[in-house]
Amino acid sequence: MTILSKKLSYRGIGLVRPECVISHHTGWLFVPYCNGSGGISAVSPAGDTRHHLSQKLRGDIPDSLFPNGIALEDGGSFLITHLGKNRGGVYRLSPDGSVSVVTNMIDGAPMPPTNYAVPDSKGRIWITVSTTIYPRADDYRPTASTGYIALHKNGRTRIVADGIGYANECLLSADEQTLWINETFARRLTAFDVTKDGLTNRRVVAQFGAGTFPDGLTEAVDGSLFVVSIVSNRVLRIWPDGQIETLIEDVDPNHLAAVEAAFQAHEMDRPHLDTVKSECLRHTSNIAFGGPDLKTTYLGCLLGDRIASFKAPVAGRALPHWTHDISPLLETFGVSS
Repeated sequence: MTILSKKLSYRGIGLVRPECVISHHTGWLFVPYCNGSGGISAVSPAGDTRHHLSQKLRGDIPDSLFPNGIALEDGGSFLITHLGKNRGGVYRLSPDGSVSVVTNMIDGAPMPPTNYAVPDSKGRIWITVSTTIYPRADDYRPTASTGYIALHKNGRTRIVADGIGYANECLLSADEQTLWINETFARRLTAFDVTKDGLTNRRVVAQFGAGTFPDGLTEAVDGSLFVVSIVSNRVLRIWPDGQIETLIEDVDPNHLAAVEAAFQAHEMDRPHLDTVKSECLRHTSNIAFGGPDLKTTYLGCLLGDRIASFKAPVAGRALPHWTHDISPLLETFGVSS
């Protein structure tokens, strides 16, 4: 292990699968809440936790949401990707708790379990679907290739890039001219050029080796990308030339070797993701810069009940949601902005 546990701090309590972390300039943190009807958890600057649950669902909306990715919108609403057992989609959770459908159909069929969604400044939403194979664990394979990126624009959702080796989180560059995506089981970080109607010029930025299963990513002010890996709890810094620097790793070597062997033998399954053998981190899945200087690095996870953080060697880029108005949501909590 190369982790320095004494340099880790923690925020939040009672979180349920805080897979994705959204940080805000006010010091509030937001993560998915995968319990009950589903929703988000909000961790205040003081560290207390409040759950904002979806209220009575109606129409073409599941009985409950299983939030995977979340995206904060101006005004305090959230886009939530539904990682259901058989179906997915993107839904909007408003500050009053009401839920509405953004999109849950593609090519005339229900959208598969949906991983992540990123809105842009033009009103479009970039959506990732990891796999079309069911059960999803059957695609925890080096041969994974059924994932795709969809674009929701003007009320229509269509696939703009396919053949993705288990599509996970994606990120737009500051000028929205580049989209990066992690292909978890193809073990690569891939980039596309963004066009008016889709994506082009697919290219590999970094190819990862044994023990790395890339999931979440974000960007630093110097243009390097920070990528996290499930299982090995690695935090990697990727330079524009593809150079990879390991900042953190937290895993039992024997456990990682066993998972790696199962992966190579095409036998990786849910138990490999439902257990973790590590010192501190619990299947790190997401990374977000925050804090007053944007040097505090928050880590989302699949199995923990709090948010770990550490000080990064460089500041992060402030993402668009950093300065969004969240006062309507805070009013729901009885907190003045």
